[in-house]
Amino acid sequence: MMPITLLRPGETGVVKRIGGAADTRRFLANLGFVDGSQVRVVSELCGNMIIHIKDSRVAVNKEMAKHIMV
Repeated sequence: MMPITLLRPGETGVVKRIGGAADTRRFLANLGFVDGSQVRVVSELCGNMIIHIKDSRVAVNKEMAKHIMV
């Protein structure tokens, strides 16, 4: 298990766990980041990421991305 920030653009993974405070976990769950979700990194710039999840693209800053474990 590793943070999604370690994936390179084009690589895929499955969400294993969401860390952080309750409000952070709730925010990411509302975006679709729940256990078992398939994710693919579209692009990354300075730690900020665009992630393909559940037929949509979501932009996540590096502070949020480090809470997503794949």
